[in-house]
Amino acid sequence: MGWSELHARVHQRLKRYGLLPLNQRLLLAVSGGQDSLCLGRLLVDLRSKWHWHVAIAHCDHGWSGDGEIATHVEAVAKVWDLPFYLCSTSATIPETEAAARQWRYESLTALAMAEDFGILVTGHTQSDRAETLLYNLVRGSGAAGMGALTWRRSLTPSLTLVRPLLDITRVETAAFCDQFSLPVYDDQYNQNLKFARNRLRHNVFPQLKVINPRMEKHLAHTAEILHREDDYLEAIAAKHLQFATKQQERLYRPDLQPLHPALQWRIVRQFLTKHLLKMPNYQQIEAVVCLITAPNKSQTSSFSQNISVCVQEDWITLHMNRET
Repeated sequence: MGWSELHARVHQRLKRYGLLPLNQRLLLAVSGGQDSLCLGRLLVDLRSKWHWHVAIAHCDHGWSGDGEIATHVEAVAKVWDLPFYLCSTSATIPETEAAARQWRYESLTALAMAEDFGILVTGHTQSDRAETLLYNLVRGSGAAGMGALTWRRSLTPSLTLVRPLLDITRVETAAFCDQFSLPVYDDQYNQNLKFARNRLRHNVFPQLKVINPRMEKHLAHTAEILHREDDYLEAIAAKHLQFATKQQERLYRPDLQPLHPALQWRIVRQFLTKHLLKMPNYQQIEAVVCLITAPNKSQTSSFSQNISVCVQEDWITLHMNRET
């Protein structure tokens, strides 16, 4: 086994933060690209120290060329002497980033649950984290969206998603693959500029690096800060919401009025998310926040006809016409 500086960095991070504990069953999602192959080799080389059971899963979307990639990844699993699982579908998956991502996570979660894996591992990098922040920023996401790519998150009560390479850049994974002669598969879809993330990667990021060559690192650090702050503020907002909802579909205005506007906004968003069938948009949340200090009998017209939110003395009341 070769031992590189990247082996040492990942090993130390795992020890410090307990991302992949001893004796765990790990299901590694491998696309065939440089990031997932880099992570795969790292896990194979480190497993004797951590006593993991590692298996590889690959998702075949049914798109052009996907069958060849699946065969390639299966061959890699055989060389590494790892169990191989193929997720495929007879349904037609639209060639969009959102549809593909949703199907992959659903399929990988179902596979992990069926085969008793406690941890799903993916090769997302610092570069992916920077892209996610910028991508969600231009889509109008708040702090939660911009800090969404985290080191770990729960997929189900018994399954955790872990991303051990979030402080490793794509340049570093490429160098690692070259150093260890890993058979990276060049997926044509990674070059297709109809996908927004590819346009960011190939067109926007090179221009940003002219302004600041370390911009990926700085954006990734910003994402980490946003995630921590959002997690903290969401917990505080949830506590205030518990006190302010003395009745299920009403908010008690005197409890909300002394609070900072940022906290009011989060409380209202949590309240609406709990009661509406669809996620509330910015305009709807902002309209309800304005009702916190509005005159009696004020109401918002930002919702559909079967939903109304109005002020009744000290209360903001949500009315829903449940007739179909």
